[in-house]
Amino acid sequence: MDLDQLLVSSVKTVLKWQVLLSRIKRFQLGMLCQRECRYNMVQQGHVKEEVFSFWLNQDPDAKEGGELVFGGVDPKHFKGDHTYVPVTKKGYWQFEIGDFLLGGHSTGVCEGGCAAIVDSGTSLLVGPTPIVTEINHAIGAQGIVSAECKQVVTQYGDSIWDLLVTGVLPDKVCSQLGICLYDGAQYVSSGIETVIEKGKRNGSLPADELLCTACETAVIWIHNQLRQKGTKDKVLKYVNDLCEKLPSPAGESVIECDSIAERPNIAFTIANKTFNLAPEQYILRTGEGLSTVCVSGFMALDIAPPGGPLWILGDVFMGAYHTVFDFGNLRLGFAEAA
Repeated sequence: MDLDQLLVSSVKTVLKWQVLLSRIKRFQLGMLCQRECRYNMVQQGHVKEEVFSFWLNQDPDAKEGGELVFGGVDPKHFKGDHTYVPVTKKGYWQFEIGDFLLGGHSTGVCEGGCAAIVDSGTSLLVGPTPIVTEINHAIGAQGIVSAECKQVVTQYGDSIWDLLVTGVLPDKVCSQLGICLYDGAQYVSSGIETVIEKGKRNGSLPADELLCTACETAVIWIHNQLRQKGTKDKVLKYVNDLCEKLPSPAGESVIECDSIAERPNIAFTIANKTFNLAPEQYILRTGEGLSTVCVSGFMALDIAPPGGPLWILGDVFMGAYHTVFDFGNLRLGFAEAA
């Protein structure tokens, strides 16, 4: 890794690896410099602009894995103008995303705004379990862990529906059915992925907790479908289908490589502008020949309040969009990568 150029207005670092850059592996650019580094550069007069920018090379055969520029941007690596969004919370450069679209259609998931960060140290796009499961269902990705979820739908689906229709709050449904010990907001876990990871650390899956969080997830799905005026039979069938798409214990879901071109575009709305991801961008291919595996770029992770819920836009997003961190104006900028 070399410091290739020292410019009058910016410091450019070209990132090089001897091995092929794989998007499925962690791309730890965020560890290159401590927080004080960028401020020291400004104070010492090495850079004029209080910004730094990332370009991540999406060509796995390229010698240069990407480029980090302190004090400016490299116009060779983006098209058009950057769209800027203000930082809403310092520390992790948190900002707000708006509507989330599947195949050009609104999902209503983030109509009221969702918290998000961009992170070069995260390979995939990370979001709350119920939403990521719906996305993986829509793109045909298959999760592994679903038995508890399907059990909840089979045994308690009608009861969940009836309680929601009569006005019982979603976070109280599972405790009223005796599946959870407490209301959802007080229970020890807030997602399938979290419980599975805890089970792996303890050597066994905590069945009661897993069933509880499966119930809480099913309630969210049924409640969302109720607002769309779906009939009970259709909604329960849809939720049962979603159960089959729950993420694996590691969080990933796989998809048939031959069907990538048939999958829908997915888009985030940031600062009232739509940022599209084509299936070739959000589905990651790893391995060669018969060992080739295609992985969904979406991974479920439930971050508890006050830190979450939170979206993490990792390398999948940053590879598609050149990213500017403007710490002078506390804003982030995104433009199509070139």
